[in-house]
Amino acid sequence: MSTASIAPRHTRTRWIDLDAAGALVLALAWIAPLLFAAWAAFHTPHAAVSFDLTAPWTLENFATAWERAPWLRYVFNTVMLVTIVLAGQLVLCTLAGFAFARFAFPGRDVVFILVLLQLFILPEVLIVENYAIVSKLGLADTVFGIGLPYMASAFGIFLLRQAFKSVPKELEEAARIEGCSWAGVLWKVYVPAARPTYLAYALVSVATHWNNFLWPLVITNSVETRPLTVGLSLFGAPESGVNISVISAATLLTIAPLLVAFLIFQRQFVQAFLRAGIR
Repeated sequence: MSTASIAPRHTRTRWIDLDAAGALVLALAWIAPLLFAAWAAFHTPHAAVSFDLTAPWTLENFATAWERAPWLRYVFNTVMLVTIVLAGQLVLCTLAGFAFARFAFPGRDVVFILVLLQLFILPEVLIVENYAIVSKLGLADTVFGIGLPYMASAFGIFLLRQAFKSVPKELEEAARIEGCSWAGVLWKVYVPAARPTYLAYALVSVATHWNNFLWPLVITNSVETRPLTVGLSLFGAPESGVNISVISAATLLTIAPLLVAFLIFQRQFVQAFLRAGIR
């Protein structure tokens, strides 16, 4: 084998090694704050900041954090929020995605492009307008009011449209011959065929709205409606006293449900995205 044929292979190997090293560095940079929070949560503030490896571990920070805020109420509000948002998104995105995928109506492409334009608009830009609309509807400081602006998701519509377009039309025709209505075709043919896409989108939606902060901070005023992110920000406010260990313990309490769910369903999570690839 000539040297000319070996050199490109070595070059490709070096590039692969550099890619792996770069990915490792980015992964460490991304997870470093979480690792520090986990370290600080089980140590005193002095030991956490000085990285004293001989310092004893303690659970006192979790007990202190638990006593200082109504975390159960925050968890309940957050679970209600992500459930309401996901339910609304699944219904609206399914109907819209099915319409764009299987029905030819005047202006369909133009309307679809207008829907996709939502992807280029940051939610923060619409906070003032959303606040005005939610307030006029009398839904300010309610869990439903927090989730209302997110129920029509352009990303969800696009993802389900692509999933529905990949379903063979023969299945639809067979269902129609059997006497299924369009609603029956959607429920019995398209929804089951797009199950991996639904799972992938549900995981993304729950994670996104579990961690949403700015809009819930603006629209909520009471403990009865605040989600975990807002509760954690108030808990860690400087006027409440800065204790890095207690704040880290509260942070772990906040992300624990989502982290445990991801660790349990990580295989389904990855497989769902692989199977839900845009075709």
